[in-house]
Amino acid sequence: MLEALIDRFIKQKHYQPSHANELLDLLQREYILGSITIVEYRNVYRELNERGASKPS
Repeated sequence: MLEALIDRFIKQKHYQPSHANELLDLLQREYILGSITIVEYRNVYRELNERGASKPS
């Protein structure tokens, strides 16, 4: 699932994500829009969190 998120990021932004936070932003957007389930969100969020991503304060 993380690889698919990275692919979608590259297709939308036309560049490689430089930090896990960029992927987290896309993940949250896709969840809000209903493109992914809560289970998918939680699984990918866990992976991104392990890679240093964090929600803004």
